[in-house]
Amino acid sequence: MNTVVLEVRSLADTLADASRVIKTRRSEHDARIAFAKPELLWQVLTAKRWELLKALCGAGRVSIREAARRVGRDVKAVHGDVKALLAAGLINRTADGGIEFPFQAIKVEFVLQAA
Repeated sequence: MNTVVLEVRSLADTLADASRVIKTRRSEHDARIAFAKPELLWQVLTAKRWELLKALCGAGRVSIREAARRVGRDVKAVHGDVKALLAAGLINRTADGGIEFPFQAIKVEFVLQAA
């Protein structure tokens, strides 16, 4: 399954893993997007954007207008969410100007530890 993993981890840990993968030439099956703090993850992945991702999951290429219709929201508001999700690497812009969620699933990983 083509899954994107959203995780909370330091830049140093992320770079160390990338270096290890390059050195061993091991291929990863899942795409990974790392955030330095849980607050940054939740800043990008708001409730409305999560709803949008769920609507795009498995839909293939859609227009922003169609995405807005699917979630029952204003096109302008959805356009702002699309910009944020594009910047985070969670959705792609298609050659014809549409958008697509290129994954079949999302997995969110982080640990909450006592202070």
